[in-house]
Parts: sequence; C-alpha cells; structure tokens
Amino acid sequence: MKRDRQAIGYMDQMTNMTAPQRATLRSHGVAETQRLGALLGAQLAPGDVVLLHGDLGAGKTAFTQGIAGGLEVPGTVNSPTFTILKEYFGRLPLYHFDLYRIESPDEVMTLGFEDYFDSDGVSVIEWAERGEYMDAADAPDTTDALGAASAGDGAAPDAMSPWPADWLRIALAPVAGERDTRDLALSAHGPRGQALLATFIQAAADAQAPGPNATPTAATGGADAAGD
Repeated sequence: MKRDRQAIGYMDQMTNMTAPQRATLRSHGVAETQRLGALLGAQLAPGDVVLLHGDLGAGKTAFTQGIAGGLEVPGTVNSPTFTILKEYFGRLPLYHFDLYRIESPDEVMTLGFEDYFDSDGVSVIEWAERGEYMDAADAPDTTDALGAASAGDGAAPDAMSPWPADWLRIALAPVAGERDTRDLALSAHGPRGQALLATFIQAAADAQAPGPNATPTAATGGADAAGD
C-alpha cells in the first residue's frame, strides 16, 4: 500500500505513549476511512472485537469495508441491517454485526453472540451502543459477567455491555464545517484491546511517514500535524 500522509489522515492526540488507551484519528473522506479500516484489519487476530459507534452516515460501514480488505475478504461487504449478522471469510472469518434494529440490549444477551466473540474469527459490531445498558441498574442479574464501559469512550457513564473483557471501540463523528471529514475516537478495554489500539496507532503513524513513494506535505506541531 502506498504510504501517503494525504491518503491516511492524522493522529491528533494520544495519552500514555507506551500503552495508549485513547487516541483520535481523522479521515478526510470515505476512501481514507476505508484505508484506516484496512490498516486495522491487517492487525486483527482471532477473537478480536471491534465496537463501532456513530450516527447514520458517520462511516461505520465504510470502516468495516476497510477492515474486510485488511482481512483479505473478497467481494463486497454491506451492512447487515435487516439480518443483524453477515459472515465473510478471508484470512480470518469476519462476523459483521449491525444492531441498528434491536430494541433492547436484552436481545444481544439472548442471541448467543458470545459464541462468535470466543471463536477463530473477528467480530465487528456497528451500532454497538444499542447493545449496552445505559445504567447498570437496568442490566439483568448476569451483570457480573458483563464488561463495564467507561465514560468518554463513546458509551454513557456506567454503561454495561455484553462484550468480552477485551475490545477496541471506535466512535466516528463528523467534523463541524467539513462535509467529508470524520474524527475516529479510539478507546480500548483489556490487555488485548489496549495492545490492538497501540498497534493500530503505530500502523497509522507509519502510514503517515513520508516514504520513497509518498508526497511530502508541510506539517507543524508534531502529533497535531495534518496531511491536508
């Protein structure tokens, strides 16, 4: 893949450089969102869970299409809005969930999704926020087995979720005044989730670095530099 600052976007903030738990990437269009997804897809391993948050049109499906490319999935990947789940096969199985039409997190608890999370494939979940309890008091008695999502990572404070202990969350949101630009807010939970976030950040940083085939662009401010 050609490494071009203009093609990938930029990382504008990060805390704890050795083991980051939060970061933000920026995409300037659908193609860039897909390329970032492909960078992540290339890092994924069996059992990884990627939670995608964002409103309609935020870019969740485009990002998933990129993940599929990174997993070497052939053909077209579309959102499984009506079927909730589609399965694809590349170097690893891709389990693509869309929770847009579920009415309650209870549905996720009863659909047996945990069988996919603990498998030889990768789970990518669009509208993951719809599978999370906004208040722990609303969760069923099995909450001791649930993962708690922290405030500021795209979930409500004290949200409870059916996800496994390790996950990477990506909340996509439009940037005000920039029609095609999206911010991708990353957060992670568990050792594997944090390791995956770190490798994704590094892959994005490497893709920004001017190489022999890249077109260098003016940049200032270190991590705040944008390749516009």
